[in-house]
Amino acid sequence: MIDAIIPEIDKALRAVFAAAPTRRPMPGEDLPEAAMSDDERQHVAALMRVNHCGEICAQALYQGQALTSRDVAVKRELEQAAWEETEHLNWTERRIAELGGRKSVLNPLWYAGSLAIGMFAGKCGDAWSLGFLAETERQVEGHLESHKARLPTQDRKSWEVLEQMKVDEIRHAETASHYGARELPTPVKLAMKLSSKVMTKLSYVA
Repeated sequence: MIDAIIPEIDKALRAVFAAAPTRRPMPGEDLPEAAMSDDERQHVAALMRVNHCGEICAQALYQGQALTSRDVAVKRELEQAAWEETEHLNWTERRIAELGGRKSVLNPLWYAGSLAIGMFAGKCGDAWSLGFLAETERQVEGHLESHKARLPTQDRKSWEVLEQMKVDEIRHAETASHYGARELPTPVKLAMKLSSKVMTKLSYVA
């Protein structure tokens, strides 16, 4: 049991504290940095910090769901999606640094809470777990689209990062549906939206 727990602890520590790896190049990395005012740069860095927190949560959710999944194919897809979310971590972290911002001090809290939610979802069975995953990705897709609209129009580098993240999230939701995701009850969806708003507001400032 200890041999199984140690890798999971390692994943958690790496997600929260270490620099995330990526196989794909960062979207927009070859584009020139746009001229922005200090207020605009701070605003964009805060938006990217929110997205970075979202990817911290995604790492924990996928980890928790993979730990409790009963289906080998589903477990494999969760692990693949988790890797792509790791790439999103890399991109958002790098963009925050380019803008002179900082990551959220609340990341350990977000990770712990999301891991518990992911494990609970997994315990409910793969169909419900995948339903939770699909709904999460649909909400993240909308969230990313709204952030694209809030970027300064000249900041194409950040736009490219958010656009590729959105494309990946759409694919994750489609994959979950393909493997038999159940539609979540409306009260659960509303609760997810409410918790997302709380995380967004806190991460924007902290």
